[in-house]
Amino acid sequence: MREKKRIYLSSPTMHGDEQKYIKEAFDTNWIAPLGANVDGFEREMAEYLGVNHAAALVSGTAAIHLAVKLAGIKPGDIVLCSSLTFSATVNPVSYEGGIQVFIDSERHTWNMDPRALEKAFEKYPNCKCVIVANLYGTPAKLDEIRTICDAHNVVMIEDAAESLSATYKGRQTGTFGHLNVLSFNGNKLITTSGGGMLLSDDEEAIKKARFWATQARDPAPWYQHSEIGYNYRMSNIVAGIGRGQLLHLDEHRELKKAIYLRYKEGFKVLPVSMNPYSECSEPNFWLSCFTINKGVMPYVTLEKIHLVLEKENIESRPIWKPMHLQPVYASRDYVTLDGEDVGRDIFECGLCLPSDIKMTEEEQQYVIATIKSCF
Repeated sequence: MREKKRIYLSSPTMHGDEQKYIKEAFDTNWIAPLGANVDGFEREMAEYLGVNHAAALVSGTAAIHLAVKLAGIKPGDIVLCSSLTFSATVNPVSYEGGIQVFIDSERHTWNMDPRALEKAFEKYPNCKCVIVANLYGTPAKLDEIRTICDAHNVVMIEDAAESLSATYKGRQTGTFGHLNVLSFNGNKLITTSGGGMLLSDDEEAIKKARFWATQARDPAPWYQHSEIGYNYRMSNIVAGIGRGQLLHLDEHRELKKAIYLRYKEGFKVLPVSMNPYSECSEPNFWLSCFTINKGVMPYVTLEKIHLVLEKENIESRPIWKPMHLQPVYASRDYVTLDGEDVGRDIFECGLCLPSDIKMTEEEQQYVIATIKSCF
């Protein structure tokens, strides 16, 4: 019988390299925002992805907020957003008084459907910005969406918070937008405990973001402010953790992929489907998920599987509840194709599975066997 230690969805994995950079910060007494680790983390991440400029911040949410400001969103402006995502993708639109219009997903990536996006532009031709998320580490159809944004002369913000190291047509995610966002939350592929980053090839945009993120302090000999700013810059200690984690990014991705493939093999006899992706993409497999075939749902429910797993001290969670179904956004429009609601379907049938890279193969096989017992 398995010792019932907790099997987590996705927890931090430290390697020891982080301590080197943290020690440097202590040894130089640079226990403050900014510093050599922040500069290094920005430079190293930008080089890894292949973008020119980066600003390390306190969270991915802060990065999206600054991206929305850079897009020029003002009260009443329309922003077209992925619906099937975490709330942090879209909440910053409200910080600036913008109005979210949510776009349905396509079934073969679970991400924003470019056809629904085109339909939304017909309805909202004065839209100023599009925010597209790469769900659970799977790239959206990023080149198609960027082409649509360029054709309508709007800013594309790519929320790559969950997809660091994933590629689409051989190109890193987090590089397709005019502005791109990463998260280093504790459950992500690499972590700084908290933190995020804004990246762009637009040097002036990143300079402006850094200015706003450091309280919008003017270059004067005294504390002078001509704009409203924020305390959004990453600390030197946190950035040190990130630099050590970045050394293991590709290793973490490969471990996540192995977990996904074991689930796929283990569930091939069940009436379920793993989270899908395009052949031209390579996800980072941050979270392995499945959907239960609809005909099975009356007999085997997500709640039943969740409770059986929890009894065995195994963490699972529902797919993100789409934003158009959230009470806080009940008044927002939702654009779908042919009356379908793909996001709702995925939410109602989907479960996120333990994807922790410290989970042993034996533990994962126990998870698989426990889920099989529910059918």
